[in-house]
Amino acid sequence: MTEWSSISKTNTIQRLKTDPQRGLAAGEAALRLKRHGPNRLPEKGGRSPVQMLLAQFQEFLVLLLIGAAIVSLFLKETTDALVILIVVAVNAVLGVTQEFKAEKSLAALKELSPPLARVIRGGAVAEIPAAELVPGDLILLSAGDFIPADARLLEAANLKVDESALSGESVPAIKDAQAQFPTDEPPPLAEKANLVFMGTMVSSGRGKALVISTGLETEIGRIATLLQTVKSEKTPLQQKLDGLSRRLGLLAIGICLLIFILGTAAGNDLFQMFLTAVSLAVAAIPEGLPVIVTIVLATGVRGMARRQAIIRKLPAVETLGAATVICSDKTGTLTQNAMTLRQIVTGEKIYRVTGEGYETRGDFWEGERRVEPATDFLLTMVLRAGLLCNDARLIHEEGRPQIAGDPSEGALVVAAAKAGLTREGVMDRWPRVKEFPFDPVRKRMSTVCRGTIPGWRGENGVDCWVLTKGAPDLVIEHCHYWLSQEGPRLLTPDWKTFFKEHNSRMAEKGLRVLALALRPVATLPTTAAGAETGLYLLGLVGMMDPIRPEAHRALEECRQAGIRVKMITGDHRDTALAIGRDLQLATDRRQVITGEELAQINREKLKHKVDGFNIFARVSPEHKVQIVDALKARGEIVAMTGDGVNDAPALKRADIGIAMGKTGTDVARGAAEMILADDNFATIVGAVREGRVIFENIRKTIYFLLSCNGGEILTILAAILFRWPLPLLPIQILWINLVTDSLPALALGIEAADPEVMKRPPRDPAEGIFGPRSRQTIVAFSLLIALTALIAFRLGLNQSPIKGQTMAFATLALGQLCYAFNFRSLKVPFLKQGPAGNPSLVVAFLVSGTAQLAVLLVPFLRTVFHTVSLAAADWLVILGLSLLPLAGGELWKLASNRNPSRSGD
Repeated sequence: MTEWSSISKTNTIQRLKTDPQRGLAAGEAALRLKRHGPNRLPEKGGRSPVQMLLAQFQEFLVLLLIGAAIVSLFLKETTDALVILIVVAVNAVLGVTQEFKAEKSLAALKELSPPLARVIRGGAVAEIPAAELVPGDLILLSAGDFIPADARLLEAANLKVDESALSGESVPAIKDAQAQFPTDEPPPLAEKANLVFMGTMVSSGRGKALVISTGLETEIGRIATLLQTVKSEKTPLQQKLDGLSRRLGLLAIGICLLIFILGTAAGNDLFQMFLTAVSLAVAAIPEGLPVIVTIVLATGVRGMARRQAIIRKLPAVETLGAATVICSDKTGTLTQNAMTLRQIVTGEKIYRVTGEGYETRGDFWEGERRVEPATDFLLTMVLRAGLLCNDARLIHEEGRPQIAGDPSEGALVVAAAKAGLTREGVMDRWPRVKEFPFDPVRKRMSTVCRGTIPGWRGENGVDCWVLTKGAPDLVIEHCHYWLSQEGPRLLTPDWKTFFKEHNSRMAEKGLRVLALALRPVATLPTTAAGAETGLYLLGLVGMMDPIRPEAHRALEECRQAGIRVKMITGDHRDTALAIGRDLQLATDRRQVITGEELAQINREKLKHKVDGFNIFARVSPEHKVQIVDALKARGEIVAMTGDGVNDAPALKRADIGIAMGKTGTDVARGAAEMILADDNFATIVGAVREGRVIFENIRKTIYFLLSCNGGEILTILAAILFRWPLPLLPIQILWINLVTDSLPALALGIEAADPEVMKRPPRDPAEGIFGPRSRQTIVAFSLLIALTALIAFRLGLNQSPIKGQTMAFATLALGQLCYAFNFRSLKVPFLKQGPAGNPSLVVAFLVSGTAQLAVLLVPFLRTVFHTVSLAAADWLVILGLSLLPLAGGELWKLASNRNPSRSGD
């Protein structure tokens, strides 16, 4: 791969065989377009509805249900097969609906590619579709343009490019067409001053560049290729449910074989034993689980959407609740991506500036005293100079203030606006007559303006002024004086030290520091060197991309929840460390590592060292993937937030990728499982809470369903061992699992959050669906349920097998409805909670109970479900037995609370 930053302009022109003045001829451009292909990123087509539908049938549990339906059809149990297939269809429709809605609401990669480009072809300037650009094309760039391809600069006038989407660097990159770097040590992408990259934007200035790469050969194209090589992995919930499904499936197969072999060996009818074995298999599989999990997740999706979090894939809802580490991009995620002036230092005073972002409301403070700029000559001079030596403008879009131009210059414009100074008003009084654009060698910008300055106590009769801003060390060296309230004073070595020390202190706080100076001139200077000499130092201004106000609170909640946050950024080490200290993410430099240092650590060592670093600075897309991989290798469940193109590979590799909805690039949004519609880091906290609640509710649901199904298995198994007739028929088992179990289970799935849910550490990533000691809880409850059903069956069997089946059917169904109230909490007694805390469970109890009574009382349904009419005395027995699981569950909770080692959590 050619390292274009190390090649001179002349050699670049020769290699690309183009004319630096006239560009390519139309015919040559057409030939190159055929050779290189269109300048666009290939679109990965979304899944069609049919593909989405087919994907729903790939889960093991769903395949087991389909298998059970086929067996039922083979046995001519049409009703059983129909009920199972209805369940499978409902689950598939819900999954397809959610995925289709999410995909329709997201933009594709094509939005990132700029549609048009200004190009010189055959000596004429033309505007052509960006897709038609080819290597060797000569393009023109100006402020506000999206850069249509990777290109080598031939000319650059005050050119600055916002590369934050690509590099993560919040400050626009300064471009220099004359720069050339060593071939053996090419700089990182963010420092390639002689190159511009596709998908970034010109902040200020203008330039002419030669296209060097298009399409997939660009930096963005390379990242898009990297995305295709990064495999998306199943979420923890999917993995745990897959494991549970396989265990249940193996259990069902084992039970089938065991009972079939034992029964036929004992001389029972072959067909009858096969039917019995299938009945047990049906009992072992919670048919309603896929539907319930899907509905619970979909309910969580709707709740999170109301909180500005858009979920693209259902299982991702739960994954955040399991997150142990959040890798967060800094720019625009933890910070506002709005450079703001914070401090002004003059030779006499230090001012603190308040206000957030681009809002023009704010004040100036000297210590605890509020300063009115109109009454402070020196403060006004600093703010006025910041406006006059400036090309940025404050504009309003959709009622919100925005900056058109360089963010650092924008910070000066906003600060002046807080003092009532506007660019238009100041420029009218002091019109610009000449300028010397910013130069990366000089590291300064200067303008020359005409007008008189009220209160000036220096030379009299001067109406022409040089105004300079730039790197403090270099500006200070070109100053002979510093300006006080009383007028100019000599800038002695001690005063130079004074200003340089303040510059260092401000830089240590993470502030970007500029020096402002002026000089009265009698004649118009013709060169920058002539203008920028003998300057009068006005002061230093410190600015920063401010932290989001809600970020501190959100990070504190993450700490309380036991979630570690790691900041990943393209910023320099010192800037990243200062921000990290403010956010309490780091205390010293040992917790910060740069991308260059990261590249020296092999994968195995990084796995052991990665937890000791909280801030990763100056990193590339490959580094971000390495970081995520190292954390996952330690067993962490990793969430990655970000908004730039550079975040996309790591977003896809993480357990859950979280992209910004407003400022996020389409590549990032396409790679993420969750999108923050409000770009608010604090929204993640709500999503974590929702994810934890959802997992706990799914866990309760599974405990409930497995206890119920375990009771059914033990009931049938015991009857076979006792050589009794079958106590339940396959259709009765399906009815219990799908109607009288599933509705209460679904209601348990939307149980309100435990107030302490965000005060607990994340669950152990290695922990499965079952918590500690949960198995003994499920077994104990299963035995209790089976006991009640067997008692009912034995009492009815004394009169007839069908009456015994009817009483067992009624007892199991109604008993499980009552028993569901135990599972609102495995610790808090039902009587203490009361039924009103979960109205949905009360409704489910009433609906399922009514449906069960209809099956037992309506003659037509009695025929379908093979039941008989029961006497009042039978109903009293059933009622008493149905309440036993609820009472037993309450006693179990009391024992568990006294002896925590028996807890089922």
